Amino acid sequence: MKVAFTTLGCKLNFAETSTYRRDFIARGADVVPWTEPADVYVINTCAVTETAEKKSRNLIRRAHKTSPEARIVVTGCYAELRRDELLALPGVAFVFGASEKSQLVDTVSIAAEEAEGPVRYAPSELSFPSKLGPLPAADILPAYSSGDRTRSFLKVQDGCDNFCAYCTVPYARGRSRNIPICEAVREAKIIAEKGVKEIVLTGVNTGDFGRTTGECFLDLLKALNEVEGIERYRISSIEPNLLTEEIIDWIASGTKFQKHFHIPLQTGCDELLRKVNRHYDTALFASKIDYIRSKMERPGESKVFFGIDVIAGLPGETDEMFRETYHFLKERIHPAFLHVFHYSRRPGTRAAVMPDQVRDSVKTERVAELEKLCGELHEEFARKHRGMKETVLWESARKDGKMGGYTGNYIRVERPWDPERAGKLEEIEI
Repeated sequence: MKVAFTTLGCKLNFAETSTYRRDFIARGADVVPWTEPADVYVINTCAVTETAEKKSRNLIRRAHKTSPEARIVVTGCYAELRRDELLALPGVAFVFGASEKSQLVDTVSIAAEEAEGPVRYAPSELSFPSKLGPLPAADILPAYSSGDRTRSFLKVQDGCDNFCAYCTVPYARGRSRNIPICEAVREAKIIAEKGVKEIVLTGVNTGDFGRTTGECFLDLLKALNEVEGIERYRISSIEPNLLTEEIIDWIASGTKFQKHFHIPLQTGCDELLRKVNRHYDTALFASKIDYIRSKMERPGESKVFFGIDVIAGLPGETDEMFRETYHFLKERIHPAFLHVFHYSRRPGTRAAVMPDQVRDSVKTERVAELEKLCGELHEEFARKHRGMKETVLWESARKDGKMGGYTGNYIRVERPWDPERAGKLEEIEI
C-alpha cells in the first residue's frame, strides 16, 4: 500500500501527521511524496480561517485528480467541523474527527487489507459520532514529529475549555485533555534516542496541562528537564494567565527551557478582550512580561524573545481600539516578533454574529501595519545581540550551500554548510 501525506495548520497537526506516517510504515506501508500516485492520501486539515478550509478542499481535489481510485482520508479540525461536507467530496472515504484520530491507521490499514484488488473509493462505512464534550484521556492521540535531526514537536495536550468568542477550537478539537507525565517522558526519551537535541512542547492550550490526569504543568516541565540527551526545550504557546510566577521562577533558575516565550495577546484593548472572552486584561499581560524580564534578563546578557499573537479586525474594533493595540505592543510590551492574524468570521461562533463587523479592506490595512511593526521590532531585537556570544543548534537542512540554526532566544543565524556541525550545539558570536 502506497500512502502519501500532507498537512495544513499548526504544530499539533504536523506532530500528528508524523505519528501517522511512522505507524503506517510499521504496518508495512510505503510512504510516497504527496505529488505522486498513491493508494491512500492522508490529509490533516485546518479550519482556523475560511482560507484554510478552502486549501483543505483544494488538496482533496488535487489528490483525487492524481489518483482517482485512491482512498482519501481526512482528519484535523475541518474534519470534525464539516464531516458530512467532506464525505460528499469525490474520493473521500474516511473522515476522522477529534476523538477518532487514534483509530485512523488501524481502520485504514484493515480496510485496505480487506479490499479485493486495488484500493478503491467507497463511502465510509464508519459512523463515528461528532463529539463536543470532555473526551477520555484515551482519546488523545500521543504524537511527536520526526524526520528532523534538530528538533521535535511533542504533543502533550489537546483541546480547550476557554470558548473564546471568535474561536472554533473547542468544537474542532474537543475539550481540554492531556497525556500523563509518564507518557510524555517516555516519548521524550524515544526522541532523545533518535539524536534530537531540542523538543518543543505543543498543545492547543499547553499551560492547561493536567486537566484529565490531575497533574500540573510545572511538574511536567520538571520531569522532562531530567530526560538525558535533550539539551533544549521550548514551550510553543502558553496563555498569559496560565504562565505563573512559580513556572517563571523555575525556568529562570537554570533549566533546559530557553529564553523564548510565545504568548497570545490577540488585542491590546481591554474592552475587546472582555467582549471575546479572553481570560486576562492588558495589565495582567504586561505584568507577566515585566516579571519574566526581571527574572531572566541581566545587563550585557541576551534578552528574552517574546513572540506575541495578535488578531486584526475583531468585531467592533474601531480605529481607536486598533491604535490602542498598536501602541500597547510598540511602547509597552516591545516584543521580538508578532504573529499577526486577519480575523476570519467562523460559522457557529459568537463573534460571527456580533454587530460592527470590520470590513476586509480595513483588516488588510491593519495587518500590513502590524507586520511592518513586526519587522521593525525583530530587526531591533537582533541588532541588540550583535557581538554577543550565543549558543546555536545547527540544523541538518542544506540550502544554497548554507546551514541555519537558532540561538536559545530564537535568533536565526546562517553559516556555510558543514555536515559535521549538523544537529550540534556551538557557541558563536552574533
